[in-house]
Amino acid sequence: MPKSAKSKTTRSKTVKPKTATAKPVRGAAPLVSTGFWLMKSEPDVFSWEMLVDRGAKGEPWTGVRNYLARNHMRAMKVGDLGFFYHSNIGKEIVGILKVSKTAYPEPGDETGKWDCVEVIAVEQLPKPVGLADVKADAKLAQMALVTSMRLSVQAVTLAEWEYVLKLGGLDPKKLKRRTAEKSKA
Repeated sequence: MPKSAKSKTTRSKTVKPKTATAKPVRGAAPLVSTGFWLMKSEPDVFSWEMLVDRGAKGEPWTGVRNYLARNHMRAMKVGDLGFFYHSNIGKEIVGILKVSKTAYPEPGDETGKWDCVEVIAVEQLPKPVGLADVKADAKLAQMALVTSMRLSVQAVTLAEWEYVLKLGGLDPKKLKRRTAEKSKA
């Protein structure tokens, strides 16, 4: 072993030398829940109507195969709200869902890499908000739906949340009260 690669003892601990191949591991900062999300699903695979049909039982949100989207789900908390977005067919926000169970390993994933959350339907938007409308609105120019269109699970800011609710015909304050009432039931 070359002299420079030997361990040396200082005080009561052993310090191993740094090697030329050792590089610091850099990871993304942990994500923190905004409390608001957008979750995409292809309606011919799993639609808003199917989530509504599940009732209080809800549905595990499975099949996410993007690390950032998975990390968004890991940041979710019970009670967080999200937009249900129909992708590919319709391309519109059609409803409001609520996280009913935090992230856990996705059943059937043999790799151990992927998680899911469970969600329940809260309310259908009276007027779906289309992707074209979101893209055309300067107030939503920085929304992940515009800037990261392919990401299936996205964080939504409070300002975006309230604005999209209004575009969809829902009053954010009334939705908050109804959501609280459903939580107590």
